Amino acid sequence: MKRCLGLLAALALLGCTAPLTPVTSVTVSAQPAQRSGFDDMGAAVQAMQRDDGANPAMLWVQDGQQLWGQAPAAQSKACASCHGEVASLRGVAARYPAWDALLARPVNLGGRINLCRQRHQGQPAWPAEHASLLGLEALVGLQSRGLPMAPPADPRLEPFRERGAALFGQRIGQLDLSCATCHDQLAGGRLAGVTIPQGQANGYPLYRLEWQDLGSLPRRIRNCMTGVRAQPLPAHSVEMVELELHLAKRALGMAVETPAVRP
Repeated sequence: MKRCLGLLAALALLGCTAPLTPVTSVTVSAQPAQRSGFDDMGAAVQAMQRDDGANPAMLWVQDGQQLWGQAPAAQSKACASCHGEVASLRGVAARYPAWDALLARPVNLGGRINLCRQRHQGQPAWPAEHASLLGLEALVGLQSRGLPMAPPADPRLEPFRERGAALFGQRIGQLDLSCATCHDQLAGGRLAGVTIPQGQANGYPLYRLEWQDLGSLPRRIRNCMTGVRAQPLPAHSVEMVELELHLAKRALGMAVETPAVRP
């Protein structure tokens, strides 16, 4: 968060209502080629992500594996009771957010896990960023590692996805910045000595060295919104899922890296 605030302070000095330019000159195309945040990291952090024995996120995956086979209460079923081995969910995480028929709206992967917990296990939903929720989400996401992001071509999702795209391009907060300002227009430039990433959503939940913790995509989005001095979206809001839908489409075809590591 300190690094993010430092970048934003530098942006503010450039003039938040004027067109922004990176510190070093870069060529920005209308539709830049997709680039994972992994490619912008140093060799040491890349090595940490590549090695499951060194990736701190794998501790949460191990917890998720235990939860997968455990009934949360005496009268409840374990996840494995319905789904069998977690490997059977290969490819599932690459297709979220997805439509939920009962709610008549899209849900992200964490939301789906919580709905299963409520509907089929008779347990209360976990709050945002709960370690158990992140553990199961990381475990399920791991099963799709290396597969291409494949958001569903479901016409029911389109109005939500379009609103998410509009939110991505909307200037917000006291710094008057949008997601697109940094992650499309200025991506690849350097500001305050740091490469501005595209902000691709192909590795969540991921471990951030800045957090010393595993975190979800909504957590990262909320951090950015706070950084531009805007009111962050509630983690479980429909608007958050709409933004995630746009980000999933934006990452279409990119390899899933869950659980990724970032600085």
